[in-house]
Amino acid sequence: MPFTSISHNKRESNKETSMATKHGESSPTVRVTRTVCVVPKSLHPQQILHLSNLDRQCPMLMYVVFFYKSSCAYQNLSLDSIFSRLKSGLEETLSTWYPAAGRLSLNPSDGKLNLWCNNNGAVLVEAVTNAKIVELGDLSQYNEFFEYLAYKPVIQGNFSEMPLVVAQVTRFACGGYSIGTGASHSLFDGPATYDFLHAWASNSAILKEKRGTELYKPVHERGALLVGNQGLTKLPESGSSPKRAAAIDHLYQLIKQAIAGQNCGPDMKFGTRNFPDVGNSNLVLKTFHLSGAMIESLKRKVFGDRGSLSCSSFELLAAHLWKARTRALGVRKGAIVCLQFAVDIRNKMVPPLPKGFSGNAYVLASVALTAEELEAGNHKATVEKIKEAKNSISNDYVIAYNQALDGPQGTLPPMNELTLVSDWTRMPFHRIDFLHGEAAYASPLLSPIPQVAYFMQNPSDSRGIDVRIGLLPQSLNAFSHYFLTSMQ
Repeated sequence: MPFTSISHNKRESNKETSMATKHGESSPTVRVTRTVCVVPKSLHPQQILHLSNLDRQCPMLMYVVFFYKSSCAYQNLSLDSIFSRLKSGLEETLSTWYPAAGRLSLNPSDGKLNLWCNNNGAVLVEAVTNAKIVELGDLSQYNEFFEYLAYKPVIQGNFSEMPLVVAQVTRFACGGYSIGTGASHSLFDGPATYDFLHAWASNSAILKEKRGTELYKPVHERGALLVGNQGLTKLPESGSSPKRAAAIDHLYQLIKQAIAGQNCGPDMKFGTRNFPDVGNSNLVLKTFHLSGAMIESLKRKVFGDRGSLSCSSFELLAAHLWKARTRALGVRKGAIVCLQFAVDIRNKMVPPLPKGFSGNAYVLASVALTAEELEAGNHKATVEKIKEAKNSISNDYVIAYNQALDGPQGTLPPMNELTLVSDWTRMPFHRIDFLHGEAAYASPLLSPIPQVAYFMQNPSDSRGIDVRIGLLPQSLNAFSHYFLTSMQ
């Protein structure tokens, strides 16, 4: 049966971790057998790499676990052999992607994070488990056991000691493997993480020939995105009206609304009814499988026979999810609700960022309506507003957005009125073949913002999309109903 709960939260090298199962069954364990520091094969001169404001938003490690089911192709390979090849490949990859071997550091003059490229290395862990992959059930559905398949460094108060890349290879009792990877979001965004992992898999060359040089060598300098004297052009302060970043303005509106709503009693907090403010600890992560046929059916319902030509799958699903989530959470009609989604700016800037840019190169586009307007409007109208928001992302928007992040930053509390979407469909992580062939699934672990909806490519349906989202337990059934009814 699928595993359902974890017995404890901390883990150390050469100690077992286990997960409790139902009905008094013996607990499967994950036992770390080796932990090594991996430094670049060719050391890079030490230097400080200035980060952009986009890089500084989330320095935490973001994790993905790759599952490779048992295969006769690597049945005779030992765990030691696979670990050694992954280590060798990582040494080679870090020689080019040298910031990944560094550490974050605070600039004493302004207190901002920068990157110290000091060759301190990444961390690679070897582990074994007596569990079988088949016992994990549907790999697309989040399982707390997955958290034990990735190395979580324990930092004793000194943030500058945290490795920026970590990985754990775990051999299952069935002969299958998982490779859990973590990378600091200050180091890479999604596309750059994909390129880094792809390069590492290629350099490891387990049961395949090395693929030679990469298409584009990574470019690590953030020059074009640095504010002030270090690169980013400032907007004009006089003359024509300066461009504003809608995403920032809409967040301010939501914060003001939240503060005003606190006077309305607990059931009306943040503009909602029935539910208190959203917390991260009790959210349920759920994956919804949408086949290519289901998506095309919804397009035809909304746009008729020309559905596929009228909008992208992302635009349609973002609109559909926004409406379903807002309705399921019972947001009051007069409250402002907002949809925000990441837009890659590599080709939005003038001039475009260089090919292979490895830093964070995204800003949030934003659409704001009242909950009543969102519910009353049809999908077609909502899609058009999403298109407008996407098309508004220009060089000036990036400058305004980046500058708005230059001041002191606080932590935004999760709000039912804010729906966040991240599109991973152009980053098919499951196709990264660390071992032999595609992964059975590549599952993101619990993120610092679990209510974000991730759109991911479905490994068994190239036109299908898996939607992973964090939901309040009491809203799960309602969201499932509203989200899936129109997809049938």
